[in-house]
Order: sequence, then C-alpha cells, then structure tokens
Amino acid sequence: MASDQAFRAANGQTLTALSRWSILDKKLPPVNSISAVHVYDFDNTLFKTPLPNPKLWNGSTISQLSSPDIFINGGWWHDSRILAATGEGVEQEEKRAWDGWWNEKIVELVQLSMKQSDALCVLLTGRSEQGFTQLIKRIVTSKGLEFDMIGLKPAVGPNNERVSTTMNFKQAFIRALLGTYNAANEIRIYEDRPHHVNGFRDFLIEYNNERAHLGQEKIDAEVIQVAELSTTLDPVVEVAEVQHLINIHNSLAKDQVGNGRSGRRLAIKKTVFFTSYMLNPTDTKRLIALLNELAPDITDLKYLANTILITPRPCPKSILDKIGGMNSKMKWEVVDIGTFHGNVWAVRVRPIPADAAYHTDNPYPSVVLGLRRGARPPDVNKIRNWRPIPAEKCFVFETTVGEKMMLRIDREDQDDDDNQQERPSQTTFKRKFQSEEDRHVRQHNGNSGGNNREYHTSSYQGRGGAESRGRGGFRGSGNNRGNRGGGRGGFKGSGRGGKGAHGYRSLDDVDVRESSQGGFGASAVSYDDSFVPSLSQGSNPQHQQALPPPPQYGHPFPQPGQWPAPGSAPNPSQARPAGGPGPDLQNFY
Repeated sequence: MASDQAFRAANGQTLTALSRWSILDKKLPPVNSISAVHVYDFDNTLFKTPLPNPKLWNGSTISQLSSPDIFINGGWWHDSRILAATGEGVEQEEKRAWDGWWNEKIVELVQLSMKQSDALCVLLTGRSEQGFTQLIKRIVTSKGLEFDMIGLKPAVGPNNERVSTTMNFKQAFIRALLGTYNAANEIRIYEDRPHHVNGFRDFLIEYNNERAHLGQEKIDAEVIQVAELSTTLDPVVEVAEVQHLINIHNSLAKDQVGNGRSGRRLAIKKTVFFTSYMLNPTDTKRLIALLNELAPDITDLKYLANTILITPRPCPKSILDKIGGMNSKMKWEVVDIGTFHGNVWAVRVRPIPADAAYHTDNPYPSVVLGLRRGARPPDVNKIRNWRPIPAEKCFVFETTVGEKMMLRIDREDQDDDDNQQERPSQTTFKRKFQSEEDRHVRQHNGNSGGNNREYHTSSYQGRGGAESRGRGGFRGSGNNRGNRGGGRGGFKGSGRGGKGAHGYRSLDDVDVRESSQGGFGASAVSYDDSFVPSLSQGSNPQHQQALPPPPQYGHPFPQPGQWPAPGSAPNPSQARPAGGPGPDLQNFY
C-alpha cells in the first residue's frame, strides 16, 4: 500500500492534485473507499439546457452562435447570461429549483450515486470554469444535488495541461480521476451527444489496453447515451440576450487589430419569406375540423390552414398602406372548398365586409388546408372545381397581417438587398406555353366598393428564399441551401447542427460554412414552419390568365367517395384552359 501511494505521488496522482480539477472546496473520499465512479454530463443530460431556437435563426446562425470563433466574448455556450436566462431568469428559477428544467430520470440516478457509499459522484461539463462556476453551483445546489467533484473546463489543467477542446478536457479529467482512484473497478459515464459518447468509448478502450499492458486489471467501463431533451428560451428573451451578446462583441471589436472575423461588427438581420394574413391556432383547428367533416375519407394529409398569401416576399409599402399595414386585422368568411386530384385541399374565402380592401398575389384569396406527399401549396391555383360549403358550416375568422421570417447574424456593413421591398424585377416567369388569353390582365369585381381590381402574379424577383433551389430551405433543416450565400461577406457557419436538423454541437468543435441574407426590422412574426414558401423569379403581370368563373352556388356538395382520388386522371372540368398552363406560383412556397 505504501509503495502504491508513493508511485501515485511520484506521478502527481494524489487526492490533493485531483482536487484541483474540481470547483468545489470539498475533501475527497479516501482512495481505498471508492470502487465505482459515476460521471454525469450537465447540458441536456442532467439539465435541460436551452438551445438556439431553429424557428428563430437560420442554420448558419445557429452554428455561429455555437462557435467560439465568431464572437470575441465567446458565444451561446460561453456567455453565462444565456444559461442564466433559462425559464424566468436565475433569481426566480432558483427559488423553485429550476422546476421543469431537469431530466428527472438522471436526477434519480445522481441521488442513487449520492447514497452509494463506495461510488464517487462527479459532474463534468465543458462549460468554462471562469464564466460558469457560481451559476452551476447555484443550479445544482437548488435541486439538493451533492457531488464529490464538479469539473468545469479550465484555461489550462492543474499540471499545465493544454485544454483545446471539451473532449480533450474531459478525457484528461477522467484519466486523472482513474489514475488517482486506481482501486475503482467500474466507471459509468452519462452523456447525450453521440460524438462524445463515441469519443469516451474509444478513450476507455485505449485506457484499458494501457492498464493491461502494465499488468493491471481492466476496469468495467460503460458509456450510457442519454436522449436529448431539447428546450428553448422565450423567443423575446432569446433575441434580447443574443443582441446583448452582439453589443458586447461590437464594443470589443473596435479594439481588435486586423481584419479577422472576430473584429467585425455584427448585427441581427432578417430574411422574409412571405407576407400573409395569418390565422390564429384556434381558427386553424376549425378549418382542419371542417375539412375532416366534409371529406372524412382523406388520409396521409399534412395539415397547414394557417395563412392567406399576400406576397411571396416582403410586402411593398404601397400594398401595406392599402391593406392597413403590418399587424392590421381583417375578417374573412369561408365560402368554397376544393381539391386538385385529392392531393391539395383548400378553402376559398371572401373578405368581411365584402368591399374591404385586401391584396393577394394568388388569383383569389384562399387557405391551403393540407397537402399530400409530392404536392405543394401553389397547386391551389390548379383547382378549378370549387364547391360551395353548406351555409350552416360556413364561419367567419380573423387574421393578422404578418411576415414569415427568420433571423440571422451578419456583418453590420453587409448589404441588405435581399429584402428590398419595391425593387422591380428584370426577369419574367418562364412558361411552357403562351396564348392570347395569357396576355390579359386578370380582373375581379366586388372589391373596394365594386371597382375592378387587378390580381397579378408578382414580378418581384425574390432572393434568399427557402426552396428556391428545389430543396433545403427552412423547415428546420438548417442546411440553408435555398439562400443566396457565398461570396458577399457572410460568416462561415454550418447549417447542419449536431442532432437532427438543429441539434447543438460540442462547445468548441463546430463546423462552419458561408451564409448571407438580408434585412431586419420590426414586424409581426410567425415562427410556425409548416408553411414555407421560397421566393420566386417573378411573373410579368401582363401575362396572366383570366380568373375562372365562380361556382354555381347551390351545386350539390360532393358526398364521401365523390372527390377525385389521389393521382386520378384530371377531371375535364378542372383542366387548364387551352390557351396555356396559367400562372404557376410553385416557387413562391
């Protein structure tokens, strides 16, 4: 025993040396009293740490926030204000022990480890020792959790070890831990990130091989992957905290020498995908219920029922002024229901009162209710056979003018031409066919006091949209493939995240790639990602197809089984006019 202690002391493997890795001022248990080591990760293993919200930020911005190289003061994982903003803030949450923000299954395991007399209970996180020591202590203490050690990543290790990454730090910590408590025959590590799980497993295999080479018995090692329980901050709080992060960065940037990325001033900007009359969730449910009642046999439908398109881009000020501006309210009545081959379902609506001023770039105001796989919202314009909804089932609902948008972090001096609102396009929408009928402007009566109103497909060339290159886009993918990125000075920031679409990565091993989008300003915002347009290449308003005649009211409503089956041959009554295919708004969504 004495010779073993002398060997460990000669190699710096003493309890005193090991205690330097911990932020706790606590005496460690004797070496010979420990036979098991239990190590728990903090973020999204023990504690439900808020992640950057993928419905607020584009994919490249989420990677920028996670990277330590974009902001002089660190980033999402390096600023304690972000973690302190969890829930209602540290002062309120501490009183109730951050109730609801814990993985209670892991909490139970920690409590069992605390009761096991021969187990060393350790909390190990890549959070920085300098920025998070007091906050981490307050969080775990409020829950009544007692650890023998809490390890946070230092600038350098106790023996001047170089700490480059979170995984490098954790492996050095565990090596010192097992080297000191060399009588332990078991280690359990609880971790949520697959990359770190694999890293620990490889490390422990190598460590056991080293022990075998020295003639020592292998340790029973297990790494348990914990399912991530993702959470987010309140959106308003999140944007405010990120703005504070940027403000600190900008105040430090002026003192930076050189042209490196960290010395650039940053700003929050926005990309607008479309402007619309937005429905509230209650009315969305009413419309979906109406569809299920009138067409009960439909299956495999992705429900939408949340917007009436105004423009597939930031709305020009002239149009906004006519319809009352952003956040203005408007009432609509459900009138007709229709489908295109059973793959797209929609209702046609009319304003209340009938002479209320409104605008839509579609042929008529409509709400896309649902889609089958392969269909897209612009297919609503292919519906020709609208059927009146029985009077007793019609209802009125209210909408709010707003924008579907995402935020991004970009250089402050970056041009914001992605969202110019009234910039005319020099291109026209390409058609396969043209006819004389296509050259007439679409007219519609019964609006604005009975005056004729021109409906037009936008000639605006949208940029930075969600699906303008066929796939990618918003929908939580984070690839940012639909945006016009690249060589205009955007930061490199990968949109792919760690788990799934926008899962977080390690604190300091984030890939990056180019991103560039435009614009920022106050507006009504929808963060629902079930209805996502891409920005179009526009269409010349002089090449339009006449609005099809309204249905004959009183036409018998189709009974179940009378709607066309998915993929069935087109109904002649729904075929396109012989003059051409008409305006196709597929790139607007």
